[in-house]
Amino acid sequence: MLARAADIVWPPRSLLSDKIVDRPGSIEAALWTDLQFLGRPCCACCGFPFETEAEEAALCGACLADAPMFASARAALAYDDHARKLVLDLKRGGRRDGLKAFGGWMARAGATALAEADVVAPTPLHWTRPLERRFNQSAWLAQAVARESGKPLLVDALVRRRRRKSQGGLTASQRRRNVESVFRVAPWSAARVAGRIVVLIDDVFTTGATAEACTKALLRAKAAKVHVLTLARVVRPVDVVI
Repeated sequence: MLARAADIVWPPRSLLSDKIVDRPGSIEAALWTDLQFLGRPCCACCGFPFETEAEEAALCGACLADAPMFASARAALAYDDHARKLVLDLKRGGRRDGLKAFGGWMARAGATALAEADVVAPTPLHWTRPLERRFNQSAWLAQAVARESGKPLLVDALVRRRRRKSQGGLTASQRRRNVESVFRVAPWSAARVAGRIVVLIDDVFTTGATAEACTKALLRAKAAKVHVLTLARVVRPVDVVI
């Protein structure tokens, strides 16, 4: 009854427009069909989508040339205009009504990784960021994925030792330098990471620099394997605003 009363006062709005929908976290049919969900065929390692059919174990050119440290990376959505709105409303606006849907999408995209995972862990912010923003969107996504998959959530597995400028607008090489030696496994979480298979959660996979830096820290702490799972990923050269 309280939920119905709240819907009358604050009717639920679509995640992609101001259109009133039947329940929070919904998207009207016209825009739902425009979402670009990712799946096969894709690179067996980084998940980059292929335009034509390929073998299940096929790798993209980038992974063949320089194999990532993570075992796999998957994303629910291609990072286009619609996905950008979902990400920025979550990241900058703190909009949480889409989290249940996001958790479901991500759990399906990362089903293989989650099946063997021991824990789910978010990409951390520097401790000063939550003081300004009051939340970590990656932690929210990790919580949603953990609930959907039934896997334990290790919210403080990683810490960010230095505050660096935002990755937005940086080139691939600048992104790698910007996150070099920034992450480490928290001393109080080391025992819970060692020997475990970890699924690392973030909002967007752009160049993989942050994923690689976090993976390196987890493997240095003796994690058995690291998979990466994001809400969206960049699939073609675009002006990325995150």
